[in-house]
Amino acid sequence: MRILVLGAGFGGLELSSRLSDEFGNSVEVVLIDRGEAFVFGFAKLDVMFGRADASAVRHAYRDIVKPGVRFVQTTVRSIDPVAKRVVTDAGSLDADILVVALGADLDPAATPGLVEAGHEFYTIAGAFALREVLDGFAGGRVVVGVTSAPFKCPPAPSETALLMHDHLTHRGLRAHSEISLVMPMGVPIPPSPAASEALLTAFGERGIDWYGDRAVRELDPARNVAILSDGSELAYDLFLGIPVHQAPAVVVESGLTVDGWIPVDSLTLETAFPGVYAIGDVTSVGTPKAGVFSEGQAIVVADRIGALVRGDAVSAEYGGRGMCYLDFGNDEVAKVDVTFLKGERPVGDMQGPSHAFADDKAEFGSSRLRRWFGAERDSRRRGEGLTLRRR
Repeated sequence: MRILVLGAGFGGLELSSRLSDEFGNSVEVVLIDRGEAFVFGFAKLDVMFGRADASAVRHAYRDIVKPGVRFVQTTVRSIDPVAKRVVTDAGSLDADILVVALGADLDPAATPGLVEAGHEFYTIAGAFALREVLDGFAGGRVVVGVTSAPFKCPPAPSETALLMHDHLTHRGLRAHSEISLVMPMGVPIPPSPAASEALLTAFGERGIDWYGDRAVRELDPARNVAILSDGSELAYDLFLGIPVHQAPAVVVESGLTVDGWIPVDSLTLETAFPGVYAIGDVTSVGTPKAGVFSEGQAIVVADRIGALVRGDAVSAEYGGRGMCYLDFGNDEVAKVDVTFLKGERPVGDMQGPSHAFADDKAEFGSSRLRRWFGAERDSRRRGEGLTLRRR
């Protein structure tokens, strides 16, 4: 059986690893991604704020040593979900089972003025380039702004505002600087009242201005102002933006999407096409677009594929639960646990923040890298990111 997995993020890596662990070379898993390395979302902020070096947080896909898994670095050009056939720059591939995990693409140009007068930090290139920008920033008015919903990793804008406070404080620039956070939700983390309350308290303690229920619609480079969705304006000297998210064009062109994203069965992650699953940010399954939810969905799909390979009854279902870490700065991290069930109000809770959960977060990353890449990884909280050590 050939399982073709498009995308090597949290979902694709977890799915491939689980199938390899159970079946080894008795199944063929082809893992495709256009990139050459995996980078955790939180590691982008580590590099951006000078807490880790870029070289230390890149984990090359060529290092994957998993029986039955073949990684192909190439670009997907077309997807035929009926035939389960994919055309790439490296040739065409047919699959017995196709799993689409291509994530969400970012479009900074969709927000007028963002490319010309702001900085985005959601791509790897954008976040890494900001390290030099932040090192040279002399202080002033900083605006962290979300341009539209949905967007990946809902805690990240709040984390960025808090880490910016630390960064300016450490450089002696905070006293004559302002930090504003603009988000299209009424509270920072809607499913978790405890997390939202803790963040709003932290913003107040640090003098970070919160602008909820608004998004940044455009930037005016001539006046250095961000124009919000309610018509109000915020002046800035440094704008850090979360760009418009959209499904990759190749996914839209395949006919898999409805209203911009791939609809799936919320319990099984199956699409409308037999033998085709979709997981992670590219779907409209109803959970946040974050790696831990992609991982949870991959576990269910791996179990369902495993049952088919073994000839067992297929029963695994997705429970909509995810846990993520929330960086409050100052080496303190909280742990947020949320559950999304179809037809029910999302529920969530929070533990921390504390220094202990910062260590817990580091081990979370290390454990994933050990499982996905088949290598021992040392985790260091500051300065070196996650480094590889072969067995």
